[in-house]
Amino acid sequence: MTNVPATDPSLGSQDRSSHDVNLSVVDLYTIGIGPSSSHTVGPMRAGYRFCLELEARNLLTKTGSVIVDLYGSLALTGKGHATDTAVIMGLCGQRPRSIDPDQIPPTIAAIDANKQLSLYGQHAVAFNRDTNLVFHFTETLPQHPNGMRITAFDGDGVKIHAQEYFSVGGGFIVSGDDRGAEYSGDNITLPFPFSSADELMEICKREGQSISDIMMANEQSWRVAEETIEFLDRVHGAMMACIDRGCKTDGILPGGLKVKRRASKLYHELTDKPEAGLRDPLTVIDWVNLYALAVNEENAAGGRVVTAPTNGAAGVIPAVLRYYERFGANASQIKIREFLLTAAAIGSIYKKRASISAAEVGCQGEVGVACSMAAGALCAVMGGTPEQVENAAEIGMEHNLGLTCDPIGGLVQVPCIERNTMGAVKAINAARLALRGDGQHTVSLDKVIETMRQTGLDMQSKYKETSQGGLAVNVNVVEC
Repeated sequence: MTNVPATDPSLGSQDRSSHDVNLSVVDLYTIGIGPSSSHTVGPMRAGYRFCLELEARNLLTKTGSVIVDLYGSLALTGKGHATDTAVIMGLCGQRPRSIDPDQIPPTIAAIDANKQLSLYGQHAVAFNRDTNLVFHFTETLPQHPNGMRITAFDGDGVKIHAQEYFSVGGGFIVSGDDRGAEYSGDNITLPFPFSSADELMEICKREGQSISDIMMANEQSWRVAEETIEFLDRVHGAMMACIDRGCKTDGILPGGLKVKRRASKLYHELTDKPEAGLRDPLTVIDWVNLYALAVNEENAAGGRVVTAPTNGAAGVIPAVLRYYERFGANASQIKIREFLLTAAAIGSIYKKRASISAAEVGCQGEVGVACSMAAGALCAVMGGTPEQVENAAEIGMEHNLGLTCDPIGGLVQVPCIERNTMGAVKAINAARLALRGDGQHTVSLDKVIETMRQTGLDMQSKYKETSQGGLAVNVNVVEC
């Protein structure tokens, strides 16, 4: 994509208080690795970005050692979310979108054995995980619950550069020296800017176009249409490949909970006796559950997934999209692109007006947002009007309000994997409810987004991705 910035868009930062930031479809979907967008993808990007900062300051070869300090949720659930591994790989010059997951274990093993890492893949520095990576379990940086600080020292132990980073959800990072910067939309003027659902509805009505049409028109402010289409097709392909891998993989998920992968067994049950579905009209739900399980088991295993809009909720949109492809009457590549564009438009409003970070607002900001995005997108491709799409998205979130994030053992497994199946089924039902209506409803999408934001503020921190409340403290497991 020649007109897209050469750097990864989420290596930039955001003004999180602004409703006017421009968001592209590339800001809502990222092809990366599991298990967490905020705790794995974001920290890896932070490590990579720190390397860029050192290089820009001509400090890379002067660095003798690096210390990483993790705070808040990044410390409390960091080991279960592979934050330590992710930031180390970022410091080695790796990026989520291109890293080979199979190369992570041997790289980490070599670092542990040699007590040094190759900074930016170019310069060897001292690094001992026991002393150079510090988990501050009782401290939180004031700017955000997902905070970290990376410090470089020269050969004499003198500090030569330090930076704070905040992983704000969906793999996005914000650094201490450019918190006013925006996403890939910095200095971009859109033909149809919108920061709320009401504004989007007014634009659709005025222009006589669908939500996906408006989103696609805005995308052309970043790049030519063909490049956006190529990106959407690549995202779709990655989502479907993840489902297929998950359906074929058995075993026990890593981390100590000994959670058994279920997707493969369910896949064989459904395909070995397909005639059973003729007797049970609800078998379609089994297929939706399968798709979501497959993705989130891959995510929990550290496999390649699409952040949509987060990793913890990565199974919802692919599951609903595969449901549409397999059971919809008018599925086509054009309609699949419409699905992804519509979902991205809805997700961008949540990102602007509230949060998609479980550490800020609980799982309502992850599975809840993914459910809302998928519901609106499915409604759109099934012939819904913009008003019905807005209604579907609202229903999808309204019935996820207050959803906490309480991962057992700090792992993105229980209740996260099953929660994606519930989010996907809710999204389908929300779309069907909206399609049976006329688009008129009591609670608007903007009102439910604001309610979600307020609910997140009121939610105690122990229910926001810390593993200090809920299921995480009522089930005896290994240490986070």
